[in-house]
Amino acid sequence: MRERHTLLLFYAACFICFACLPHAAMAGAWTLPEGDIRMISDITISSASRQYDSNAHKSSPIIFEKQRSAACIEYGIRDYLTGFIIPEYTRARSGPEAGKTTTSTDSAGAAGLRARVYNGGYGIVSIQAAVKSAGAFNLSVSAHGASGREMELRLLYGTNLSVLGQNAFADVEIGQRWVNGARPNETPIDLTLGVHLSKHTMVMVQSFNILAGGRARAPYSYYRLHKLALSVVTDITDHISLQAGAFFSPAGQNALLERGLTLSLWTPL
Repeated sequence: MRERHTLLLFYAACFICFACLPHAAMAGAWTLPEGDIRMISDITISSASRQYDSNAHKSSPIIFEKQRSAACIEYGIRDYLTGFIIPEYTRARSGPEAGKTTTSTDSAGAAGLRARVYNGGYGIVSIQAAVKSAGAFNLSVSAHGASGREMELRLLYGTNLSVLGQNAFADVEIGQRWVNGARPNETPIDLTLGVHLSKHTMVMVQSFNILAGGRARAPYSYYRLHKLALSVVTDITDHISLQAGAFFSPAGQNALLERGLTLSLWTPL
């Protein structure tokens, strides 16, 4: 019985990947100027050899490897309204350390709108709505490998500031994600601090978090995951930037102890 519970925990945790996975910061609360088009292409490679159990302790060794490629294409419909689509593709290998591993490939598609509702001396406030249809490895959790759909509403706040005399910005996002089927609904909370070291180089520190468990039905249960990411964004030309970074999971519950590298290219179209 204990072995079965451990195996179920692994399969539940090994699919908790996408929603909290570090990605190229889009525009945060900011919107694109009307008529502008931008694409952020990114590749992420991650792995995990342990997972956090229901008591937030590290459990028995596992095997998990994942490669994800995605492109976020944004379009300025109006100065205050930005639309976006995000196609992505994932390949993952997972299984217990001493057992048989499974290799899967999944694709996903998301689309949404971000509307700026306040722009003043206190910063920028936006709301964002998105829908997504995806394979198991492109959703936050899927203990039995099934595809699914989700809808998300998100509140975003961004502001420019100064850190140690350097130009910087902060972005805070909180949302609610409704997931179909037996999967639990989710509350994502993302925090970003970007500091310009020079005119063409910026360092970003990001925290990605998910709390889940509302309306969960077997074989799903409550989980939470936390990831910290550090990256450097460098201007290659006046219009093209490259972001390179790494991330890890300092804590979690029924989730992977994941680490990885990400590379993103920001380009106008």
